[in-house]
Amino acid sequence: MKILLTGFEPFNGEKINSSWEVVQSLGEKNPGPGEIIVCCLPTVFGEGLKKIIAAVDSIQPQLIIGTGQAGGRSELCVERVALNVADAEIRDNQGQQPLDEPIRPRGPTAYWSTLPIKSMVKRIREEGIPARVSNSAGTYVCNEVMYGVLHHLEAGQIPARAGFIHIPFLPQQAIGRPGTSTMALETAVRGLEVALQSALKD
Repeated sequence: MKILLTGFEPFNGEKINSSWEVVQSLGEKNPGPGEIIVCCLPTVFGEGLKKIIAAVDSIQPQLIIGTGQAGGRSELCVERVALNVADAEIRDNQGQQPLDEPIRPRGPTAYWSTLPIKSMVKRIREEGIPARVSNSAGTYVCNEVMYGVLHHLEAGQIPARAGFIHIPFLPQQAIGRPGTSTMALETAVRGLEVALQSALKD
């Protein structure tokens, strides 16, 4: 079995992106089962989606888990739904800032994750790691990637499951941000590993 895990490059002035740090670490660990392929996506509307779709078509994974950084959140957030809208509060890494634009003009309003999201959260919590089901992947590049991948799988009748997880800041990203929630790298890596195991079994 092939498993595609993705994270994002740093954005909005950050030096690192917690999602890519976690995905890269888990890829190096490669706990199995299955072959884990990792991919870093540009934090750019349109370009991040193009890169993950190209990876899906090339690798033909059976399982796809995208991850993104969610500064300010205190838990691993397993996303339930992606909306057909791009509405950016900040500019992406190429200066784009779409407002109230559809991701796919003729696409459905939303796509549900095809991962066992509640089982994933349950198993992560059993490891003593904070996690919850989130009902909003936002309206930034993360949401576009989640929506676009699920649309691509449905349109192409590709037999793969896909979803998205948001990851808090790492501790070093809270320097200069008093009171900001963070999660240690090793904790987030273990949480993503458990989520992956659950997605394969449940």
